[in-house]
Amino acid sequence: MTDRPDPADLTRIVLVTGPSGAGRTTAINALEDAGFEAIDNLPLTLLPRLLEGPPPDRPLALGTDARNRDYSARALTATLDRLQATPGIAADLLYLDCAPEVLQRRYSETRRRHPLAPAADPGQGIALERDLLVPVRSRATVLIDTTRLTPHDLRAEVTRLFAPDGAAQLGVSVVSFSYRRGLPMGADLVFDCRFLRNPHWQPDLRAEDGRDPDVAAFIASDPNFAGFRDQVLDLLGSLLPAFQDEGKTHLTVAFGCTGGKHRSVAMTELVAAHLAAEGWRVSKRHREVEDRRPDGAAGAAGTQTEAKR
Repeated sequence: MTDRPDPADLTRIVLVTGPSGAGRTTAINALEDAGFEAIDNLPLTLLPRLLEGPPPDRPLALGTDARNRDYSARALTATLDRLQATPGIAADLLYLDCAPEVLQRRYSETRRRHPLAPAADPGQGIALERDLLVPVRSRATVLIDTTRLTPHDLRAEVTRLFAPDGAAQLGVSVVSFSYRRGLPMGADLVFDCRFLRNPHWQPDLRAEDGRDPDVAAFIASDPNFAGFRDQVLDLLGSLLPAFQDEGKTHLTVAFGCTGGKHRSVAMTELVAAHLAAEGWRVSKRHREVEDRRPDGAAGAAGTQTEAKR
């Protein structure tokens, strides 16, 4: 009896193809968000060089279609045969299909030219490409028909089929900032902490920041603090799963105060620790505190991963 290799020891490779306009880019992005190293429009002749040397530490998602310079049905099926015959590799061919009339509508809506008929009606290119891909479609190990799928539906289906735990990983960044310097770039949710008691006016606390236990205790003694904390945590507890279900892969939660040193820092510390304890993949950053540090020292207080959901 021959021992089967442990799936964890195999290098997983997913070739993603299908007619242009069927959703290959959306599928590639979903695989990347699920932890794959994604490479789109890779010439098939370069694949052997990509696999030379030590095995990759992440599964690979390789997008290819008729726009590739060396693309052909024979070359793609031959590549799949080689991969499936190679020890240590688990290869899939993900084929994204779509009804011709829907592809035609998508091209009309985006006003893009079809790569196989750039100077003609997209319908001609669609028909030509579908004929070209008949042998490829028959070899698909996973086939998804995107005719009635929205991009969100397609992402969810790819994630369900290929993500290790069946769910995309939502990364949460919790950031403290000063309103004097403006909002952090890319902040999704912003909470204003300026109504809380300010340690800046306490001589023994002014030089410290919100990570100091005495500063945190002073802020927590504000009668408004407990209600604010509880409502923020309850809100995030309901929003984060909803954002993850929607397919969002990263969310930035920002807390601001006047100087970005005390109240916003204390709330960032508290919320990041709470979300990490709940199992979310969390990083934190104190923008103003880090910017005050000498060059090269910011890393000690920089982005820190708290946990991985």
